[in-house]
Amino acid sequence: MRSIIFIISCLLAFSCSNKYKDIKNTEADYQIIPKPNKLSIENGRFLVNPNTKIIFTSPLSNEAAYLSEMLSTVSGINIALDSSSKDAAGNIKLLLDEQIDNAEGYRLSVKYDEVVIAGKTNAGVFYGIQSLRQLLPAEIEATNSIAELTIPAVEISDSPRYKYRGMHLDVGRNFFPAESVKDYIDLIAMHKMNTFHWHLTEDQGWRIEIKKYPKLTEVGGFRKGTAIGLAGTRNAPYTYDDVPYGGFYTQEEIKEIVAYAAARHITVIPEIELPGHSLAALTAYPQFGNTGGPYEVAKRWGIFKEVYAPTEETFQFLEDVLTEVMALFPSKYIHIGGDEVLKEEWEKSAYAQELIKKEGLGDEHGLQSYFIRRIEKFLNSKGRNIIGWDEILEGGLAPNATVMSWRGEEGGIAAAKQHHTVIMTPGTHCYFDYYQVPEELQKDEPLTGSKRHTTVEKVYSYDPTPAELNAEEAKYILGAQGNVWTEYMPTWDIVEYRVIPRMTALAEVVWTDKENKSWEDFYQRLQHIAKRYDVLGYNYAKHSVGE
Repeated sequence: MRSIIFIISCLLAFSCSNKYKDIKNTEADYQIIPKPNKLSIENGRFLVNPNTKIIFTSPLSNEAAYLSEMLSTVSGINIALDSSSKDAAGNIKLLLDEQIDNAEGYRLSVKYDEVVIAGKTNAGVFYGIQSLRQLLPAEIEATNSIAELTIPAVEISDSPRYKYRGMHLDVGRNFFPAESVKDYIDLIAMHKMNTFHWHLTEDQGWRIEIKKYPKLTEVGGFRKGTAIGLAGTRNAPYTYDDVPYGGFYTQEEIKEIVAYAAARHITVIPEIELPGHSLAALTAYPQFGNTGGPYEVAKRWGIFKEVYAPTEETFQFLEDVLTEVMALFPSKYIHIGGDEVLKEEWEKSAYAQELIKKEGLGDEHGLQSYFIRRIEKFLNSKGRNIIGWDEILEGGLAPNATVMSWRGEEGGIAAAKQHHTVIMTPGTHCYFDYYQVPEELQKDEPLTGSKRHTTVEKVYSYDPTPAELNAEEAKYILGAQGNVWTEYMPTWDIVEYRVIPRMTALAEVVWTDKENKSWEDFYQRLQHIAKRYDVLGYNYAKHSVGE
């Protein structure tokens, strides 16, 4: 009897799917961001029905489970997983294909009677799933079941333009809970980006638990108040709310977030700022400063004169901290900051001046280079490489350093010409704390720290490979990153508002081949993904999509 019921159900499923065989699809059915590099519109639609299974081999169990959960939630059907069958007919098949050239490349083939997602690696398969996700109606992002879930037929062959496709988040100025960080990772994953740069230490707060130095979070993780409004300008002197503020991530929370990101093929790169932006750490451990203090965790924004002393005790402290950081983050890179280092304390420090003479460093810029090189040598000895902001070029670049170019492109160009790898993140195009509209419209926007503005169209216009580089030098440009500095983002909804949809534009910049990009085409697809943002409940800048 059971076999008869099974045969009947299979026949019904086949007849249902057969009626979708010749449906004509249109361009409106394929509103994917970032735009695939090769996409062929086909006739027909694949019906997700009670007999649909996800066929996979064991190396793809994580991706199969991810897809099953996504489809099961919205279809109201329990989409079964099958690692024993090889038959794609009537099913969705995930497979690894060594013939695909790019390590993150994928092929997505949807026919009326089968779906195949192939990748060179697991990451490629995951990106194929993200494209499949955007072929489905926006309603799939909610938990409501869709009565008849179909996928338009298509043939896609796709791979990213750049290896490094990143988003940054500063949690030092304002702290956000682990769940918000996971939401951010989900957003990164949806856009086929692969790196989360987590800015964990600042003058205003130390956010990562270090077991050997508990006061870093107990003391350095909290400040006595926060500057109010647009403070520090000629017309707005500093005023403070005097409300104690702070927070930090436990090592267990960090492990959980790193694992959550890894399941979505996102590398988390931690940033531990040095030798500047160190006031919170020095408040906790004043012995590592040049003056001995007293220090106080910063309540205002800006740059501070307090920097680490270049003593052996300080280097031991930093090595201890970085040892615990490396145990939590398996990433190849550790970001060490290196930016906005004021030299006043070193100029006045007898120890620093003696070290400059002893090591033949020339001046304080040479001392900064010495500081960075010491830290790089330690991290290299542990199999890690450093990334630093473009100030690490001052006084000479550390041997294996990657430069993150933020003060325009000049630092990145200089580093690439020296055959150092580069990540482009110029403030002109990649700083998402800037306003999104011109000055005359800013009165209705959430407050931020400058009148500068960067529109979605300007982000989309960016080319991370500078024209000044020749073909050989251009190979050192790894990609680009959007930076999110949170001085004026006290709540998570403002972070979302600043990031989306500028991140959406950057995702296409770093993924899609230059010749396949078109602002007009992107802007039209943006209207469609905005519907997905609506269902997901994101607080995005709707005026940037024409609303």
